[in-house]
Amino acid sequence: MFSKSKINEPNPSSSDAKPAVPAAPASSSAPASAPKSDMTSTAPRPKAAPSTLSSDLTITGNLKTTGDIQVEGTVEGDIRAHLLTVGDTAVIKGEIIADDVVVNGRIVGRVRGLKVRLTSTARVEGDIIHKTIAIESGAHFEGSVQRQDDPLNSGSKTPVPTAAAAKAEPAKS
Repeated sequence: MFSKSKINEPNPSSSDAKPAVPAAPASSSAPASAPKSDMTSTAPRPKAAPSTLSSDLTITGNLKTTGDIQVEGTVEGDIRAHLLTVGDTAVIKGEIIADDVVVNGRIVGRVRGLKVRLTSTARVEGDIIHKTIAIESGAHFEGSVQRQDDPLNSGSKTPVPTAAAAKAEPAKS
């Protein structure tokens, strides 16, 4: 498309009024091709394809994205994402922080999310801090459930000082 635009620019340059316009080609060509640019620019911006970690993949380390992740393999570390889908064969050992969490597989660690859903095949060992939660019949869950209006931010700050203070007081006595 860019080479076509450059090809089109020399043709109008034969008239004297148009050479001033090619000085700002982005302005003059953007309105002419606005529907094409808008479709192209808006399609990738709102949502990229989810990152998929296949069932034969093992990751040791933390994952952080503003997009979506689908895990089918094993992750030993924390995950932060917009939408996290834990597949049937997935095993995650670490803390999860996401706007939406759908658990089909196994998680060992804390889950923090605005919307958390445990399907019938889910196995979670750890606390869940959520705004809304759904647990299907057949899901296995060991831990505590706590509702918070903002589980993504306040959830990490509140439990840590409380635990540290509880440990510090008996040590002083």
